[in-house]
Amino acid sequence: MRVVIARCQVDYAGKLTAHLPMATRMIMVKADGSVLVHSDGGSYKPLNWMAPPCTFTESMQPGGYVEWLVESRGGDTLRVLLEEVQSDSTYELGDDPGLQKDGVEKHLQQLLAEHPATLGDGLTLVQREYPTAIGPVDLLCRVTRAAVIVVDLDEPSAADDPIPAGEPPAGHVAVEIKRKATIDAVEQLTRYLDLLNRDPLLTPVRGVLAAQSIVPQARTLAEDRGIVCALVDYDELRGLASVEDRLF
Repeated sequence: MRVVIARCQVDYAGKLTAHLPMATRMIMVKADGSVLVHSDGGSYKPLNWMAPPCTFTESMQPGGYVEWLVESRGGDTLRVLLEEVQSDSTYELGDDPGLQKDGVEKHLQQLLAEHPATLGDGLTLVQREYPTAIGPVDLLCRVTRAAVIVVDLDEPSAADDPIPAGEPPAGHVAVEIKRKATIDAVEQLTRYLDLLNRDPLLTPVRGVLAAQSIVPQARTLAEDRGIVCALVDYDELRGLASVEDRLF
């Protein structure tokens, strides 16, 4: 990556025209061919830029000015006239491993798979990514105790009531995990439940929608279909919060 701090004038011509008068700016020329012109404000967004693929030509102009001409395949041009260069440095950054997000659905799935009982007393994991004809279910759990209690942290509903201890809830629980659960998540879990309940070795299979947030419409539809909604606290699952404050 080449980073230049210079007093410069920038002119763009393409579907529209744009002009940046002479001022001190930072110009980045990346290894992929992109050129970005930044000011000291405006957050992360450049004032102007040219995305690859493009060609880069540097030439000397009358008056001792250096001009960069950046041309795209479509014919757009970005002309950078350098009046005074204060800094011109090149860095070899190497391969970037990419952004690794914390708290994404796969991390929630892993944590809940390790601790399925946080979704209800007596739940044990059968399999992560349990296969069906229309895609894998995030978690398939087995009920191993007579009473399963899944409590929503947001507000109680009929689906949150404990199952009577005298009626052991034989069967399984399918868990769909989202960061933000919408109606689409409810529909997805409904389709999984329809297929799973056709298997005599699994039925009855009930559903749990586990998410960091659940939109009201999704909650209403889920409860209407007998699906339990469970809000998940990612930090608490990781053990960052006090063990005295139970998740559910």
